[in-house]
Formats: sequence, structure tokens, C-alpha cells
Amino acid sequence: MKQKKLILIILILLGTFNGFAQDAQYPFANDIHNFKVQDSINPPPQHAILFVGSSSFTKWTDVQNYFPKYTILNRGFGGSCLTDLIRYADDVIIPYHPKQVVIYCGENDFAYSDTITSEIVNQRFVQLFKLIRNKMPGVKITYISIKPSPSRWHLKDKFIASNTYIRNYLKKQTNTSYVDVWNKMLDKKGQPLPDIYFDDQLHMKPAGYSIWQKAIKSHLMN
Repeated sequence: MKQKKLILIILILLGTFNGFAQDAQYPFANDIHNFKVQDSINPPPQHAILFVGSSSFTKWTDVQNYFPKYTILNRGFGGSCLTDLIRYADDVIIPYHPKQVVIYCGENDFAYSDTITSEIVNQRFVQLFKLIRNKMPGVKITYISIKPSPSRWHLKDKFIASNTYIRNYLKKQTNTSYVDVWNKMLDKKGQPLPDIYFDDQLHMKPAGYSIWQKAIKSHLMN
């Protein structure tokens, strides 16, 4: 049995290599390839709650422990933008047939270029939303607001503008929800809580994820 399993793994790796080589020119191709290999060896649950987005999800490696009563599948890949989720939707969203898609993405879009406006990010989100809905009409789509990262506080006006737009857009759609973590991560003076971030003032400590847990839980599907 061990030999058969080894042969199967080798065939899987060979089978995914050609597609990986073709896509290798794109950012995060290695991350996507690793997801496919992982899924082939240990098939993930279908109809789970899919968390997809950037490093705030990637680094939430114990997210299942925060939501023990739910089946969570984490497919965040660090550094990704909304354009990357659009590019890889057929790899990291659609194949899992999730009953709910929880998205955290958009923050990096602004951080990578000063030329990116809130209008551009808003358009990217709508494109992603429609892509998911067209292929999975019944799926619930939940968006977590861009967080107030201290290291990116100079972008706060753009963050707020996109958060507001996406929240209002989702209000007009069916089977959606918007999770506001922005206000929950500010102090009484309206400044980012510094102690919930690591030294880079970008990625969160467990205390930050505890805030997210409380904000997200009521939005998850049973």
C-alpha cells in the first residue's frame, strides 16, 4: 500500500508540473501549485467555509481552532491582491464548491502602488464578486473590511473609501455580509491599536485575531 501511495504522489506531481510551468510567470504560481499538490494528496472537504485572500489569512494557520463548530478551509496566500484572486479563482475558490466564501483582500492593492485609487480597488472587488457569483450563484460571499494597519496608516483615507463602497455594494446584493473589523481595531482616539500587531505593525498577533473571531463568527453559515 505504501508503494502504491508513493506512485500516486509521483503521478500527481508529474501531472501538475506542466500546468505549473505554464503559469510560473505569474505571481504566486508556486503557492497555487502547492495548494494543488496538497489537495491531491489530502483532498479538502467540499462545501466548507472558504477563507481566501492575503497574508492576514495565510498567517492565521490555526483559524480552525477559532471556529471549532465550523469546517474552515484556508486558502490565503500572502501578498496577494484582488487581481490575484481574480486570476486564480478557478484554482483556489471554484474547485472547492464552498457554501460560503470569506474574503480578506484589497489592502495590498493600495500598498503596492501609489497610483491605485479606491475606485480601481472597488472595480476589482466587483469583478471578483461577479466572477464568483456567476460560477456559484448560491454561495454566500462575506467581505472582511480592510484593517487599520499602523504601517499603512498613511493610506487610511483610501482604505476607508473602499470599505465604505464595498459595504454599500454588498447591501444591494443577496446572500452577502460585510464584517467591520476597522472600527474594532481602533482605540478611543481613532488610532490603530498598536499592541495587537507584531513589530512590522502590519501582521497581527493572536490578540488581533481574537478581535476578528468575535467580529466574524456571527457571519458564518452553519
